[in-house]
Amino acid sequence: MNSSADTHTDILRCVHLAKTHNEGSLNVEVLKDIDFSIARGEQVAILGSSGEGKSTLLHLLGGLDKPTAGEVWIDGKNIVSLNEKQRGYLRNRALGFIYQLHHLLPEFTAVENVVMPLRIRGVSLDEATMQAEDILKRVGLDHRLGHKPAELSGGERQRTAIARALVTKPLCIMADEPTGNLDKKNADQVYQIMLDLNQEMNTSLLMVTHDLSLAEKTDKIFILADGKLVQRI
Repeated sequence: MNSSADTHTDILRCVHLAKTHNEGSLNVEVLKDIDFSIARGEQVAILGSSGEGKSTLLHLLGGLDKPTAGEVWIDGKNIVSLNEKQRGYLRNRALGFIYQLHHLLPEFTAVENVVMPLRIRGVSLDEATMQAEDILKRVGLDHRLGHKPAELSGGERQRTAIARALVTKPLCIMADEPTGNLDKKNADQVYQIMLDLNQEMNTSLLMVTHDLSLAEKTDKIFILADGKLVQRI
């Protein structure tokens, strides 16, 4: 399968990507010879049953794991050839991550959590705080800036995680079951906020999910099954 996106406009792409896990004397092929790309501003969902390797694929595409074979290109750079420090630098500048569990630091407020990726980038505290407050207001949390995660609802925690992922204005957001822990009403609200902001900021979105109703709101849907990725027509 090949994306129709022009390679010059691709924010992210992989070529002949494969991943094999060694389980004792067995080699288990999780992903097999995957070609895939996502263009600037494109919103793409990957559907698949539990255990099919959706999270593994996302980790490989985000440079959080190394493939057994193949290449992964982010903003024109082959991350497989980079060392860990170089991959971390590229991730911080090109990607934002949202997970099923928000992974907010409990001892810090919403603003302080959102400030962190900017501080890692070297942005001054005053400027980072201003940008963090702005993005939190855009996700509807202007009244929760000083609250810690334990004082926020599940939907508010996930909106904080979205703000943290978007505050650096990344080229692509990578979301792993971002609404999986929310009830349907909150899931729909949080997901719509994420889609709207991605479109407004011209940021690509790559999401893995099992929820077809959410996936159908994106531009393209791919199905991951038996280690292969195929576009849903």
